Amino acid sequence: MRDLGRRVAAVTGSGSGIGRAIALDLARRGSCLALADVDGQGLAETVDRCTRAGATVTAHCLDVADRQAVHAWADTVVDEHGRVELVVNNAGVALGATVEAMSYEDFAWLMEINFWGVVHGTKAFLPHLKAAGEGHVVNLSSVFGLISVPSQSAYNASKFAVRGFTDALRMELAIEGSGVSCTTVHPGGVRTAIARNARMDGSVTALAGDPESARDGFDRVAITSPERAARQILAAVERDRRRVLVGPDAAVIDVLARLPAGLYQSLIVAGARRRVRRAGGGGHR
Repeated sequence: MRDLGRRVAAVTGSGSGIGRAIALDLARRGSCLALADVDGQGLAETVDRCTRAGATVTAHCLDVADRQAVHAWADTVVDEHGRVELVVNNAGVALGATVEAMSYEDFAWLMEINFWGVVHGTKAFLPHLKAAGEGHVVNLSSVFGLISVPSQSAYNASKFAVRGFTDALRMELAIEGSGVSCTTVHPGGVRTAIARNARMDGSVTALAGDPESARDGFDRVAITSPERAARQILAAVERDRRRVLVGPDAAVIDVLARLPAGLYQSLIVAGARRRVRRAGGGGHR
């Protein structure tokens, strides 16, 4: 997969953010694109931009939590394009809530998209990638798949799960000598709408201020553009990297994750307590 031009690529969550940036980058390289998103309006805009860049594009409104729909989409992609060689499981959502306050319904909603959506996309497309003789699966984890943070237990759980799932898949493919490989992506702060569209429980207030402040805080530290993220991800595919850290903050967090758990967690707790005191929320010393 050193040359991504003239490949057939399927990308979920392509209606905005990293997914759209990957689609546009591939379009400029001459790839054929099968794009999917639950947001029909955003998806249509991405399709228009990729088409104007000269790409052949098919599009499907898709909820990646729907296993049967994802498998049907994979079959349709091969019917429409003849083959598929690159799959990017990018669709994702966010949820801010403490473990105690978080509802089971919200937890299940996030896991169905962030984790099961990746599983569905991987299993649906893997036989088609093998049939093509070579291929690559790209699964989006996060820096929160490297460390855990308060108010993000569900998101942490989903992204750690994506990391473990994809690492195991990579080893299985290597054992069988397959022409298919995979990469886990750990983005840091990327300027996308995921935080702005996140579900925020009122319990977040005690840890990070009011929900709007929490969203604004993410926007301030999101230092990497989706376009730069797309370039890093596709370069990792070309080099067959096991993992890619997207953004300089991701590299810092990767170092933090290598510290003893008690140390890095104590640093995070201390920082959270300072934020609470500055916000006038009290908190234990």
